Amino acid sequence: MTSRAVKAPDAAITTAVVEEVGKRVVGQEAMVERLLVGLLTGGHILLEGVPGLAKTLAVRTLAEVIRTTFQRIQFTPDLLPADIIGTMIFDQRTGEFRPKRGPLFANIILADEINRAPAKVQAALLEAMQEKQVTIGNETHALDQPFLVLATQNPIEQEGTYPLPEAQLDRFMLKVFVGYPSRDEEKEILWRMAGGQEIPVSRVADPEDILSIRRQIAELYMDQKIVDYIVDVVRATREPQTVGLHEVRPLIAYGASPRASIYLAQAARAHAFLRGRAYVVPEDVKAMAPDVLRHRVLLTFEAEAEDVISDGVIAKILEAVDVP
Repeated sequence: MTSRAVKAPDAAITTAVVEEVGKRVVGQEAMVERLLVGLLTGGHILLEGVPGLAKTLAVRTLAEVIRTTFQRIQFTPDLLPADIIGTMIFDQRTGEFRPKRGPLFANIILADEINRAPAKVQAALLEAMQEKQVTIGNETHALDQPFLVLATQNPIEQEGTYPLPEAQLDRFMLKVFVGYPSRDEEKEILWRMAGGQEIPVSRVADPEDILSIRRQIAELYMDQKIVDYIVDVVRATREPQTVGLHEVRPLIAYGASPRASIYLAQAARAHAFLRGRAYVVPEDVKAMAPDVLRHRVLLTFEAEAEDVISDGVIAKILEAVDVP
């Protein structure tokens, strides 16, 4: 594929989505862009931040600006798998059992406070995230496309929470940290929200538009040197000594799997698309690497004792790996 710009109609759709979300969500450009990356690649996203940072508002607004189905599921410790995937009910008219679909049968799912769900519920969600299907009784039901899980979790409250197992964390393409707004942004939030009036947004995209853009992103040109760069970055999380980071090796218990390489390539393509390019450059990989890798690089007790976090390790790896 030649190095042409992204087709104008497709670029206009993503620009319109960002503008509509921006009517309600002040600042948080990085979070909104990551939500778009997930939507345009089909990758699930975990948002982590303290309450009140517009995580839920951003996801709900994103769903509203697309003509698609949306369900918000509030996860609680007493939730059952049947509460989200559905169950079999007895139909007295026919004398047979039939499936009653749960809220998981929607295009965009907001899994609010996902770490409050017990293990059985997380396992049921895992099948939906990975296989794009759920099992009710003895029947398997395919989920509608596009299907996207956008989950939130509170990092500071541990009472009544169930830490997500690594197997489920690995199903999220991105783990995004959501920070506080700047002073000017917080003033703008007050002006917009203090009146308590709902800010209307327009529906500017169809599911078919999203699926069309996904196909275009999948075909975005990626040079062999970029592929090598992605593989080198991910392998360095397992073998940091190969890029000269011998002091980092004792800090990493487990590095990222090949799934991280796949997700990083997809995220880099989407990042390039949102920048109006039809080809991937190293900056796209660098921009998305922390969000793709931070929940896949598991640190040792030694790292925790030294107050080392995965983002710091990833930053060192990005500095050490040769850029094409």
